[in-house]
Amino acid sequence: MSDFDEWISGKYRKMEEGPLPLLTCATAPYYDQKPGTSGLRKKTYCFEAKPCYLENFIQSLFFSIDLKDRQGASLVVGGDGRYFNKSAIETLVQMAAANGIGRLVIGQNGILSTPAVSCIIRKIKAIGGIILTASHNPGGPNGDFGIKFNISNGGPAPEAITDKIFQISKTIEEYAICPDLKVDLGVLGKQQFDLENKFKPFTVEIVDSVEAYATMLRNIFDFNALKELLSGPNRLKIRIDAMHGVVGPYVKKILCEELGAPANSAVNCVPLEDFGGHHPDPNLTYAADLVETMKTGEHDFGAAFDGDGDRNMILGKHGFFVNPSDSVAVIAANIFSIPYFQQTGVRGFARSMPTSGALDRVAHATKIALYETPTGWKFFGNLMDASRLSLCGEESFGTGKCVGPVLPFPFL
Repeated sequence: MSDFDEWISGKYRKMEEGPLPLLTCATAPYYDQKPGTSGLRKKTYCFEAKPCYLENFIQSLFFSIDLKDRQGASLVVGGDGRYFNKSAIETLVQMAAANGIGRLVIGQNGILSTPAVSCIIRKIKAIGGIILTASHNPGGPNGDFGIKFNISNGGPAPEAITDKIFQISKTIEEYAICPDLKVDLGVLGKQQFDLENKFKPFTVEIVDSVEAYATMLRNIFDFNALKELLSGPNRLKIRIDAMHGVVGPYVKKILCEELGAPANSAVNCVPLEDFGGHHPDPNLTYAADLVETMKTGEHDFGAAFDGDGDRNMILGKHGFFVNPSDSVAVIAANIFSIPYFQQTGVRGFARSMPTSGALDRVAHATKIALYETPTGWKFFGNLMDASRLSLCGEESFGTGKCVGPVLPFPFL
């Protein structure tokens, strides 16, 4: 079937008639756009109100990728739903089109968890992904906003790349944009655009925010066993608090709809721009409601997630707190109960330096190699790319594993 026939049949929706013009706009640099271990985070007003602040950083990011590598390439885009998320995606789409990107894959309504972005990057062999989030920081007009860049292996950009972006941001003089390009983030499917340059056609594909990640999980865990555990007559009673962050749709679709946990097992599952006025950080202070609920003894297992879904807090019955150092050690001690590792084996364990020695004990008992890294997922990614690592955890409530070189994910 030709592209024209595909468009006529409804798979493609032509959003504009005629080629869309591209503009090159003059700008002046800011000198505070140095990304940290998890991208660039600032107060929301910096991105929303400072002239070209958002455009400068996005253009610097695109300039850090050679034109031959980005021309016609695929890029994944998503966010945690916080305030300014949709506006930033609109600008990002317009600039991606003007910078030679051939295809954007975006989560419906702009929603994709950080682990889901990693999953899709690897699935479609994208050059990388941009995640609009300030992680566990508060959202809203007076809150925080941020931009993460993950590279083609699915993991966070290493320091060499983030340093290059920063150096470009200090000398940037112009950015490219296609201001008339408008995308409907709410409708699943492909939208195709003609541009007034050699970079055409330009395609935006809106995808289900959960499905690719759910498919990946089905290939890792025994979903039949989990369904029996969560929905059988002697089911494990769970309480999951999504904290009005990005994980809400994943919890409802995977744990409740597919694995059969009662609907009231999950709370605060609608992503909100200000996270309901709360701080989306899964710890004993900011997830206090979950702690109090677990203390009643009504539930056997509790968990909370941060804004973009790459941090978790685990609680046991009566509110027993499983610190993140122990959380990764528990998974490691039971790693061969997970079907994925039964098939692939285990290459090694890793933890960040501030994390306790619980994982060391498991590594010693199982005779599996252990590595200690600085704080930051990019350092785990280096080990995964070197085929030395299968499971890792850090002190700030992050737990991850390896599918291919790298794929961090919340503990299910």
